[in-house]
Amino acid sequence: MSDGLVFSTDAAAMDVERVHRWLAEESYWAGGRTREAHEAAMAGSRNYGVFDAASGEQLGYARAITDGATFAWIADVFVASEARGRGVGKRIMAGVVADLEPLGLKRTALFTEDAHGLYEQFGFQRISDAGAWMLRWGAGYAPAGA
Repeated sequence: MSDGLVFSTDAAAMDVERVHRWLAEESYWAGGRTREAHEAAMAGSRNYGVFDAASGEQLGYARAITDGATFAWIADVFVASEARGRGVGKRIMAGVVADLEPLGLKRTALFTEDAHGLYEQFGFQRISDAGAWMLRWGAGYAPAGA
């Protein structure tokens, strides 16, 4: 594509330091995540990045946790603030969906507080009856009111 963006599934290409900084310092869901926890999360996931074709700089990141047969959870989708509006989010989600599609998964899930419109473009739907879903919070992680 001529948009100057390159999608990659190569875990070795990811700028671990930069991605950790984004998530730990700028995201609402992973604030304060330790580098150790971040590296463990990456090691247990399929990792995706979008890079600037000219400079090689990483502009976006996402990961998918999956058993490779029935279910995947897409997590840590992040676009660098300076790259927002360039189509990085769309490029990363198109790549993630294309990478997972051949697995024939029954369900792929994600959680978002503010990007429903992006994910709906890739077939994600809001859960109309979330009553079937359950969640167990880890010690020290439950939000107020949970």
